[in-house]
Amino acid sequence: MSDKKIPYKIYLEESEMPKQWYNVRADMKKKPAPLLSPATKKPVTAEELSHVFCDELVKQELNNTDRYIDIPTEIREFYKMYRPSPLVRAYCLEKKLDTPAKIYYKFEGNNTSGSHKLNSAIAQAYYAKQQGLKGVTTETGAGQWGTALSMACSYFDLDCKVYMVKCSYEQKPFRREVMRTYGADVTPSPSTTTEVGRKILAEYPDTNGSLGCAISEAVESATSKEGYRYVLGSVLSQVLLHQSVIGMESKIAMDKYGITPDIIIGCAGGGSNLGGLISPFMGEKLRGEKDYRFIAVEPASCPSLTRGVYAYDYCDTGKVCPLQKMYTLGSGFMPSANHAGGLRYHGMSSVLSELYDEGLMEAVSVEQTAVFESAQKFARVEGILPAPESSHAIKIAIDEAMKCKETGEEKTILFGLTGTGYFDMYAYGAYNDGRMSDYIPTDEELKKSINTLPKID
Repeated sequence: MSDKKIPYKIYLEESEMPKQWYNVRADMKKKPAPLLSPATKKPVTAEELSHVFCDELVKQELNNTDRYIDIPTEIREFYKMYRPSPLVRAYCLEKKLDTPAKIYYKFEGNNTSGSHKLNSAIAQAYYAKQQGLKGVTTETGAGQWGTALSMACSYFDLDCKVYMVKCSYEQKPFRREVMRTYGADVTPSPSTTTEVGRKILAEYPDTNGSLGCAISEAVESATSKEGYRYVLGSVLSQVLLHQSVIGMESKIAMDKYGITPDIIIGCAGGGSNLGGLISPFMGEKLRGEKDYRFIAVEPASCPSLTRGVYAYDYCDTGKVCPLQKMYTLGSGFMPSANHAGGLRYHGMSSVLSELYDEGLMEAVSVEQTAVFESAQKFARVEGILPAPESSHAIKIAIDEAMKCKETGEEKTILFGLTGTGYFDMYAYGAYNDGRMSDYIPTDEELKKSINTLPKID
């Protein structure tokens, strides 16, 4: 179809919304390596996982065979509050860049949490409620996940305990207050409320925290209380499953207008939004039906894919969670506090790690001043203040569009705009004042944390 027939925003009809999640693992010839028990170093069992996670989520986590999993009616009804989300043609950005490339973005910021995280939060809260639990615990970095989970728990009348990475807790007080408004109890991590938190503070008294620290505290809190389970906003296979609604809606919308993306780009921290965006397209590539170029964009300050190693590692600093084979910087890696986005996890989803290791997708790392420069360019022409995380994808989308300008190629680019940046004004202020710096860990720093990886036979 001609460009004139493609609107700025493509909205699906309610009847076109996905009724099933897509499980990309079913189409992977080489499956992600199994999770290992931290005690035995043997593949973890469903029974062992059920002490930490909700029963139905354990089934989803271990399901490598079912291509599609039904979305319960109650979750689909909740999705209708903010889904389907729009697929937007960035005509103004294309004009500003003077590029022949066609740029599209899937916008996930049209809900109060301001991000894609609600797609999985409502699913995990639903299964907790169905199991008859009292509440859940979790960690949050920049705050999007904690905000989304507090909303979901409020909807199902569940108690919600959030351990928020200390530097984000201090830098993003308004995100914290949204969580409290929805009834969540928010604690800066590491804290003195858990044994693992006290241990970390004793060893690193001046630490600004990390997602690994916060995960350890949340898991300890959940397993020490009757009627509670731990829930996670990224990394796990179950989360990528729930987030597949992003990619499925994108594909349905693009197919509707005869659009085929050449390049699909997403920011990468733990992997939830990237995995959700690329899943149905990756499925086509795995089945030999179509080919796409996939690019994961991570911060130079926490470069798990581009500078990490592919090995089994603990998912948390306290070493109480199952071990996962993934690209990792080591569970003890403490990212720089000056990093403005939430992409601070030391490892990457086992699904994405396996796909990357097989050469099915690319990865690049970018420095945060360049990220915010791109965010500013985007905001000034597209009318949306993007989240710092999403702006990593914007940076590479612009770079790829400029390559098209140089070569004259008319490639179609799709990237994920995971949320808005209205709670990130501290970071925008630092950039506008010229106070933002670029910190890149040295090889020696990374080697120190990578050398602590567990030895697995």
